[in-house]
Amino acid sequence: MVSKNQLKLIKSLHQKKYRNQYGLFFVEGLKTVKELLASDFELEYVLVTKSMIANFEEAEVLSISEIDLKKISAFQSPSGVLAVFKIPQTKLPTNEDWILALDSIRDPGNLGTVIRLCDWFGVQNLVCSPTTVDCYNPKVLQATMGSITRVNIVYQDLMELITQSNLPTYGAFMDGNSIYEEKFSESGILIMGNEANGISSDLEKMMESKVSIPQFGISTTESLNVATATAILLNEIRRTW
Repeated sequence: MVSKNQLKLIKSLHQKKYRNQYGLFFVEGLKTVKELLASDFELEYVLVTKSMIANFEEAEVLSISEIDLKKISAFQSPSGVLAVFKIPQTKLPTNEDWILALDSIRDPGNLGTVIRLCDWFGVQNLVCSPTTVDCYNPKVLQATMGSITRVNIVYQDLMELITQSNLPTYGAFMDGNSIYEEKFSESGILIMGNEANGISSDLEKMMESKVSIPQFGISTTESLNVATATAILLNEIRRTW
């Protein structure tokens, strides 16, 4: 059975400061937990309710009641499976391919979806500004559906990233050059801005190219969701090459 100290620890992992302090995070859901178990992420322990224990016949698990799981879960209706893993050491991004960079993305669902998009389009390096939501936030992890195991995520000052890299930089703007007219290079850095304010003015000055997604409908929609825009831009970059 799970201990009271373990329950207390997991409850604290809802907060970023304790995730950083202990170097741990937790994930929920059968699919996501199985994905992480099959990856290089280092496991601490798996908690399962009686109804889900048959899914882990070959793995050592701790039993937890549905009542206790609900107390520590990040969701209203827990799935019956929760696992605690060690936060892996980050690796600096390479200049061999495209790097996606996020400037102050705040919504966990957006970040989780962007991580899945990186996985789908084969973008191995995702660089997040220090003000971007933590990738080990439970809601981010839920949205990644396990894709976090295949994307190298680094938190770094984006101005520092651009200064240190020799890759061309592309920023997503409402008034940029149409992506269908832009000549994307074989590798580069694509920067996506904050949901409300876009790319910061300091970063804007460092952009080599400003790109935009042309609008074909009636001009009543203010902008695209950042995850949707990222999907369109990555698709066009990969289609070009």
